[in-house]
Amino acid sequence: MAGTTVRNWLRAKSSPGGNKVTFLELFFDLVFVFSISQLSHALAAHYSLLGAAEAALMTFAVWWVWIFTAWVTNWLDPEKMPVRAMLIVLMLLGLVLSSSIPEAFGDKGLLFAGAYVLMQVGRSVFTAYAVRQSSHSNYLNFTRISIWLAVSGVFWIAGGLLEHEARLIAWVIALAIEYAGPASGFFVPGLGKSSTADWDVSGAHMAERCALFIIICLGEAVLVSGRTFSEMPFSPMTGLVLVTSFASTVAMWWLYFRFGHERAAHRIEHDATPGNLARQAFTYAHIPILAGIIVDAVAVEFIFSHPHEVGDLGIAATILGGSGLFLAGNLWFKGATSGKAPLSHLAGIVLLILLTFLVPAVEIYVMGILAALVLVIVAAWEYRSLGSAAPAPTLH
Repeated sequence: MAGTTVRNWLRAKSSPGGNKVTFLELFFDLVFVFSISQLSHALAAHYSLLGAAEAALMTFAVWWVWIFTAWVTNWLDPEKMPVRAMLIVLMLLGLVLSSSIPEAFGDKGLLFAGAYVLMQVGRSVFTAYAVRQSSHSNYLNFTRISIWLAVSGVFWIAGGLLEHEARLIAWVIALAIEYAGPASGFFVPGLGKSSTADWDVSGAHMAERCALFIIICLGEAVLVSGRTFSEMPFSPMTGLVLVTSFASTVAMWWLYFRFGHERAAHRIEHDATPGNLARQAFTYAHIPILAGIIVDAVAVEFIFSHPHEVGDLGIAATILGGSGLFLAGNLWFKGATSGKAPLSHLAGIVLLILLTFLVPAVEIYVMGILAALVLVIVAAWEYRSLGSAAPAPTLH
């Protein structure tokens, strides 16, 4: 009887709609709208090398907790009550995590670390329990994962109890452990290591989950530009900056969705080892894509505030770095799913590097226009190269 209950927690992937993203998964993602907003504000408010390092660490952490949950809901059915309850608890903890981001390296470090560890370890232990009778290989996989996350959790909690640079060091160690886990097959003495052949993921579901998350991030970029524009007196300059930021966001949307998303779903669905491809294309390659969107949102705020600044390397780094990270992530993502790195993206990254030589000579708003123009050129180049061979992006 217990075995039947556990089996009923799994997705019926063979049934119509079995791989569809559920409304609860979309509801869960709303917490991460707040997370992305908090990350961009934290970076803008504490813009320095140390502040950038702290924001990068939290970005890695937020992405990791989200992508691990996306993998779990690839197997477990959110329409089943126990899984639904687990996701709702994760939402509450995610709200605590997100609200702690601005003071994660201040008074709320332990709160941030505690919420993160509870989400990571609790979800993995729950999944191991849920699949224990239906899939022995996945039960072992999630047992190994739970052990790795418990070990990293010690450093997360220790960091929350420490202060300043000591906290940063402890959390870097914690993240290093977690990010090394998939690459090492979550090896545990006595339990061996996981094989990517065991990760029978649904490519369509994973691609759609990540696509919806990127939409959330791009939506935050739109909100940042719209909110900042509404708070400033109208002028031709603020109007120009708004149009520039909007064009940049549209170009990002086009670059990700026109030829990347659906091709990735198709490739993974027909790959002999979908788990290996999903790990590279979604778990890892989306990190610079996410980081690029967050940094670009920060750049928009800076351009609105200092449009006529000349020679500010820090602001220029956000403008060019945001676009560069986004292109690098897409280069990785599309290369992994097509077997060929797009030349247009490589050229775009080179153009952005060359633009750094203009930083001492041009105003910030001009640099923003040039960076957006690079994204548009890359998008147009890719479209001309691939033409109408690929279908327009849709979410099923």
